[in-house]
Amino acid sequence: MTKSDIVLKIAAEMGIKQIDAKQIVQMTLDGITDCLVSEGRLELRRFGIFEVRQRKPRKARNPRTGAPCMVPERKTVCFKAGVILKGRVAAVGVGAE
Repeated sequence: MTKSDIVLKIAAEMGIKQIDAKQIVQMTLDGITDCLVSEGRLELRRFGIFEVRQRKPRKARNPRTGAPCMVPERKTVCFKAGVILKGRVAAVGVGAE
């Protein structure tokens, strides 16, 4: 499913214009991003937790040459699924609709 699919579904179910649904979806995603940038954590009860974590620098290898190299430390976003999300996914299985 893509963002466009979500927009179409919301527009159809809510009886609103697609452009309005697109704005709502984009504003929601922007809000999640802004919260992670400013606070580093966003908890959506029973859905899940988005969290910014710092990864340590590590040794790696260039897959083409096999030469060792260092990967610098970096920040990444992690997601931990909540109770309802875990339950619904477990009930239907992966890839089923």
